[in-house]
Amino acid sequence: MELLTIGQVAERSGMAASALRYYEAQGLITASRTAGGARRFPRSVLRRLAFIRAAQNVGLALPEIREALAALPDGRTPSARDWARLSEAWRARLDEQIAALVQLRDGLSSCIGCGCLSLTRCRLSNPADVAAGEGAGARWLSPALRRVPPASNAG
Repeated sequence: MELLTIGQVAERSGMAASALRYYEAQGLITASRTAGGARRFPRSVLRRLAFIRAAQNVGLALPEIREALAALPDGRTPSARDWARLSEAWRARLDEQIAALVQLRDGLSSCIGCGCLSLTRCRLSNPADVAAGEGAGARWLSPALRRVPPASNAG
């Protein structure tokens, strides 16, 4: 089995070495160590890193990604069927985000639902800042677009 250094994995994956160390500490990827303590990664780690990047782009948090990766088989490189099974659950999430982005795009010139009251003509209208009663942030913006990625999402 070909083993890659952390520098080689960083270069090939486009991720910082610090992100790779973090992902290893979080149990998302694994590495063996040389006698001198240097990390060595199997080439298959590149697929896991691509999966992590794609999952983050969908909006998954690291705990969700960790759970998904834990479902992969031990002792063999995941197959296309394995990846398809994992990513199937993302479809509804992506559809929600796409619908929210279309709504945002179509209403962007008049209002993004921020509740700012600064527009003289707002089709949503927020007299007396009634949106504030629903909580902080852009309350009328689609929930799919209000999600804040966790600070722990490295990479």
